Amino acid sequence: MKSRFIVLFIFLGFQSLSQTDSPFHLIRSIYGDFTGFTADNLGNLFLLTRNNQLKKLDAKGDSMGVYNDVRKYGKLYSIDVSNPFKTLLFYKDFRTVIVLDRFLNIVNTIDLRKQNIFQVRAVAQSYDNNVWVFDEQESKLKKIGEDGKLISESADLRQVFAEAPVPTRIFDQNGFVHLYDPQRGMYIFDYYGSLKINIPLLDWKDVQVIGKTIAGRTAGKYITYTQGTLDVKEAVLPKNIRDAEILQIAPNGIYILEQKGVSLYALQ
Repeated sequence: MKSRFIVLFIFLGFQSLSQTDSPFHLIRSIYGDFTGFTADNLGNLFLLTRNNQLKKLDAKGDSMGVYNDVRKYGKLYSIDVSNPFKTLLFYKDFRTVIVLDRFLNIVNTIDLRKQNIFQVRAVAQSYDNNVWVFDEQESKLKKIGEDGKLISESADLRQVFAEAPVPTRIFDQNGFVHLYDPQRGMYIFDYYGSLKINIPLLDWKDVQVIGKTIAGRTAGKYITYTQGTLDVKEAVLPKNIRDAEILQIAPNGIYILEQKGVSLYALQ
């Protein structure tokens, strides 16, 4: 309920933004040459610099750790902080997952190639502290343990769909695994790998799954969809939000990546 309230609260702010002066007020900006960021459920902020250094700030903006060993496996492809006490770094070119603790110290390294997984772009933490991986070569959703060994896998999705999904994001939320393919929409599976539904939410950017709500932006609009209903809401984004390179809703407000750095806004 709280997660849905946060999404609705921010959404109503977007509606107001499209009609009046901004009801958002700037809490703070972190200036720097950042190429990416993400925020966890505790309000901690993870910043990726141009030289691939990862910095973690707490909700007050104080430093909690720095991860410098980012060039060893090439360019960092994605960061998963759905567990505030564990961070997953995924290096697509090396098919390698690095597990960090809450201070950004290395806990484990998972080489997906040892499981014969060579084509993958979507990786995420599972509810039981394992790792979800979508193996594009076999078209299967797989769960991998921190020891790198296969725990479970779905059926070959090429046998289920005329066009199998090629997800770019995985979310473990509300008892289900969500696979997002911008060209084919959101696929929702149970924890046993059985498909429940495919929702044609196409070409969304900055997709988030918060409880039963799927949120994202496309064509200058912010859109939320509540699963199991016909409840789709749209709002035109104000220019500074529309032009943001990355947008993320967090419990403490809305973060956006701009040229000057990352800014946090909250409703007045």
